[in-house]
Amino acid sequence: MAELGLRLGFRIGFVHSSGFGSDPLWNADYFPPASVKICLLFLIYFPLLSLSRNSFGFEIRCRPYIHSSTDRSIKLKKSGKKEHHLWMKRESAGSGQKALNLVRIVSKLPNEKEIIYGELDKWTAWETEFPVIATAKALEILRKRRQWLRIIQVTKWLLSKGQVLTMGTYDTLLLAYDMDGRIDEAETVWNMIIQTHTRSVSKRLFSRMISLYDHHHLPDKILEVFADMEELGVKPDEDTVRRIGRAFHESGQPDKQKLVLEKYQKKWKYIHFNGERARVRTADYLVE
Repeated sequence: MAELGLRLGFRIGFVHSSGFGSDPLWNADYFPPASVKICLLFLIYFPLLSLSRNSFGFEIRCRPYIHSSTDRSIKLKKSGKKEHHLWMKRESAGSGQKALNLVRIVSKLPNEKEIIYGELDKWTAWETEFPVIATAKALEILRKRRQWLRIIQVTKWLLSKGQVLTMGTYDTLLLAYDMDGRIDEAETVWNMIIQTHTRSVSKRLFSRMISLYDHHHLPDKILEVFADMEELGVKPDEDTVRRIGRAFHESGQPDKQKLVLEKYQKKWKYIHFNGERARVRTADYLVE
């Protein structure tokens, strides 16, 4: 239902006395306090502008009227209650400090599962909802500091809670397993990812797993991951193509190595030479 608002104003104008009717030559609407000032200015200055007062005079009309809120040119302030939403808004303003607190907590703990999980539970005890943003920031801080063991501990705790199970979290966990030399645990997580998110596994995770196997010299495992990529239609990036080609070469399959390079390796690339961007042909694959 539309609301009708009323407002008191003054309609100000002037007419000449020679008799052109009662309609003013000019008028305007003003509202207090401006209406009082305008009335005084018209009363003082307009009589002085007349050159012939006998034949032409001014009459100032300043009459009040009631203005309804249907005029779109006037905005009325509505006093209403603050809107309340049914959902809770996640505030990210203090997430950086929470992330630093989490990093400080885990950095001082011994390598015991019960103690670590207990302290992490205390960190979220007074939160109305799980601090997803703060946790993601904490993992990024630990990654930059190369604290791989702490990343594994925090991520395992997240898996037990069923929180922050994103592709970025899995990528960080696989990297931590790679750097910590825990290949078996990495394979367990990878198999779980493949079974749970078969059609939505990103190219980034495939590349991470191939990089892990290449780092630990496991060409057969690389070819298994590549077979999954081909089955799911995931195209490898340039670095991954080189690792796959090297795996075929180490496995004694140079023909398949050549086919992979011809299919996925880019024929051209762009380099900057003497301040200019140049298009050059990609060099043939060289076995390291």
